[in-house]
Amino acid sequence: MTQPSTPDTRTAKLWGGRFDKPTDAVVDAYNASLGFDRRLYREDITGSIAHARMLARQGIIPTEDAERIVAGLGEVLAEIERGEFVWDEAHEDIHMAVEARLTALIGPESAGKLHTARSRNDQVALDVRMAALAAMDQAMLGLRGLRGALLTVAEQHRETILPGYTHTQRAQPVLLGHHFLAYVEMFERDTSRFADCRRRADVMPLGAAALAGAPYPLDRAWVAKELGFREPSRNSLDAVADRDYLVEFHAAAALTMVHISRLAEEIILWSSAEFGFLTLDDAFSTGSSIMPQKKNADVAELGRGKAGRVFGNLIALLTTLKGLPMTYNKDMQEDKEGFFDTVDTLLATLDIFARMLPTLQVNEARMAAAALSGYALATDVADYLAHKGVPFRQAHTIVGRLVQDGIRQGKELHELSLEDYRRHSELFEEDVRAINLKSSVSARDVQGGTAPNRVRTELAGAKLRLAAESGA
Repeated sequence: MTQPSTPDTRTAKLWGGRFDKPTDAVVDAYNASLGFDRRLYREDITGSIAHARMLARQGIIPTEDAERIVAGLGEVLAEIERGEFVWDEAHEDIHMAVEARLTALIGPESAGKLHTARSRNDQVALDVRMAALAAMDQAMLGLRGLRGALLTVAEQHRETILPGYTHTQRAQPVLLGHHFLAYVEMFERDTSRFADCRRRADVMPLGAAALAGAPYPLDRAWVAKELGFREPSRNSLDAVADRDYLVEFHAAAALTMVHISRLAEEIILWSSAEFGFLTLDDAFSTGSSIMPQKKNADVAELGRGKAGRVFGNLIALLTTLKGLPMTYNKDMQEDKEGFFDTVDTLLATLDIFARMLPTLQVNEARMAAAALSGYALATDVADYLAHKGVPFRQAHTIVGRLVQDGIRQGKELHELSLEDYRRHSELFEEDVRAINLKSSVSARDVQGGTAPNRVRTELAGAKLRLAAESGA
C-alpha cells in the first residue's frame, strides 16, 4: 500500500497537513505578508491573550494551558519590543510568526490550543480593526494639535487685513484671523469624520472564525469588553469580509489631506517674492544645491504632494474590494500596506504642519497694501450707493464704470477725487472717500462674517470646542 508522503519539515506550514509537498519558494515570497503586517504584533498578541483567557473562562481549554499561553505571549511581546525576536521568512504572516515562537517557548501541547475556535480570517480582521481604531484616535489627536496651532496664529492676527480671493483674483478685504478660522472649520469637520468612522469601526470580529462562527460556547461579549470594543459583530460573514472601516479611514484621511494641501498651496504662494505675505522660518525651509539665494517651502510642497499618495491608497482599496465575493479572499491582504502608508503619511503631515504654522512670519504691511490695491473696495462703494436707495444692480454698474475710470487714470479707488466719483453719480459725497480697509471688514458684521468682533466670537467658540474635545 502506498504511504502518504511526508511534508518537507524545513518549510512545513501550520496549515500544511492537507498538502503532500511544500509550496514553491516563489509562491512563499509572493504569498508572504510578514514584511509589512509584522507591525500588527501588539494587536495580534493582545487579541490572542484575550482569546486564550476566554477559552479558559468558558472551559474550552484547561486553565493551566491558558496561563502558559498568556505567559508565553507576554514573553514573545517582550522579545519583539527588545529587538530580540527573530523574524523568520518561513513564517508567512504575523500570526504564524507569533504562534511559531509561542510553540517554541511553551511547547506544542499548550500552544496548539490557542487557535481553538479561531481562524486567521477573524484574527486578522481583529488586528486590523484594532490598528484602525488606534489610527483614528491618533488622527483626531493630530487634528486637534493642528487646529490649536491655527487658532494661535488666528489669535495673533485677528486684526491683520489681507485681500480675500476668488478665482485667484483679489476680491474683498478680510481679516487673516478669519482666513485661518476657515481652515479650523475644515479640520473640525475632518475630526468629526474620523469620530464618526470610529463609531462604525468599533465592532469586535473575533469569534466569526473562518466565516461561519465557531462550534464552541464562546463569550464574545467578554472578549469585546476585554479588548475595549463597544460590541461583538452581529454577522460572522460580514465580520471577516468587512473592510468598510478602512475605506472610511482612507476617505477621511484623503479629505483631510485635501484641506492640508489647500493650506499648503497658500503658504507656498504667500511666501513667494510675488506675494511676499509670509516669510518661512529657517527650521521649516530648505535651500538649493546650486542657487545660494533660494529658500524653498519644501515642507508645504511635500504636504501638498503627499495628498496624492493618500488618494491613491483610497482608490487602491476600493478597487481591491469592488469585485470580491463573500467572504475572505487573499486579495484582502492588500489592504494593509496602503493603510499603513496612509497612517504614516497623515500623522507625520499633521504633526509637521502644527509645528510649522506658529513659526510663520507675517508681513502685515504687504498684506494691507495688497488688500487696498486691485479695486478691492469696489463692493463697499456699491454698497454705499445701495444704502442711499440705488438698486444694487444699478450701483454695481456705476461702480464698474468708476473702476474703468480709475484704470484709465492709473489710480486706485482711494486715489480718485470726489469729482471723479461724482461724474458717475451725484449721490457720492465726501464721506465715500473715507471707505477704507478697516471700515470694509467692520461692515461685514454678520454671523460668520469677517468683522473683528465676529472673528473674536468665532475664535472663542473654536477654542471652547477644541478644549471640550481635548477634555481640558
